[in-house]
Amino acid sequence: MSPSTKKKSLKSEPKGTSAIIRQLVKNIDNELKEHAPDEINNKVIELLSARHKEEIVESALLNYCNAEELKPFQAELIKMHAHLERTGKKMIILFDGRDASGKGGTIRAVTRYMNAKGYRVEALGKPTDEQRTELHMKRYIERFPHAGEIVLFDRSWYNRAMVEPVMGFCSNEQYHRFLHKVTTYEENFILDAGKTILIKLYFSVTKEEQARRFERRKNDPLRQWKLSEVDLQAQELWNEFTVKKKILLQKTNTPDSKWWIIRSDNKHLARLETMKLILRSVKYVGRSRTLDFTANPEIVIPGDKELKIMLKQEKEYGVPLS
Repeated sequence: MSPSTKKKSLKSEPKGTSAIIRQLVKNIDNELKEHAPDEINNKVIELLSARHKEEIVESALLNYCNAEELKPFQAELIKMHAHLERTGKKMIILFDGRDASGKGGTIRAVTRYMNAKGYRVEALGKPTDEQRTELHMKRYIERFPHAGEIVLFDRSWYNRAMVEPVMGFCSNEQYHRFLHKVTTYEENFILDAGKTILIKLYFSVTKEEQARRFERRKNDPLRQWKLSEVDLQAQELWNEFTVKKKILLQKTNTPDSKWWIIRSDNKHLARLETMKLILRSVKYVGRSRTLDFTANPEIVIPGDKELKIMLKQEKEYGVPLS
């Protein structure tokens, strides 16, 4: 295939920037593998159309600007963590919410520059047969932080209030017992003596954006591993998950253990606002006087306000939408 034919085939089907680059590299003749990297780069550039070049430059600039905007807050997270270590306090951050809502990417952004010895990311799999016979909270409590440590749960004990009842992974009795007792557990084990800071985050993505992200996962070999049994049914069960979210806020959003809803269609803003929210939860020495830590009310919604929105939607449309 000649370079002109290759260029034409690339134009015939609209693709994302990453897909375009991957296809270009794939189309280069095998003989180029023996050439110097600079020659290969020149060949790739030669095959790119002007439009593709503009898209790549625009994407690179956007990614660069987004990364630069996060860096001052990532530096503040390091200061905050040092304060926790000095004072012996602990922090638990729960990342719950819709599938494909950006929880994992936000966790990676939050922890990117932290000292790996001072934090842990916990993403628990299915409980073992033995764990199923024990208190639901037990396997999570076993992974709570020690003094000066931050633990970030990529999905938490609140699976029992959302995924498990919708997918039939727990009984109705287990579901209701959890809702009845969970805030008491949090008061007794987590909020005791003010030594542990608990931040509960619910990542909320629109149905249309979730579908787009699932499609990307299906077609990207680097993301296909993310597709799970729950993911494959998330769109069909959208309303069921929404109802469980409403009940979650009704039963487990308390003055001492609040939920914060993160609107995450825009991944960058979700990451930025999550960092700011974490930083606002602690008074630490050396906080920047020039950074703006104010919440964006379009992205960060208190749990009680989100519940009012959902109840209003239910009254108007017969079912909550968010």
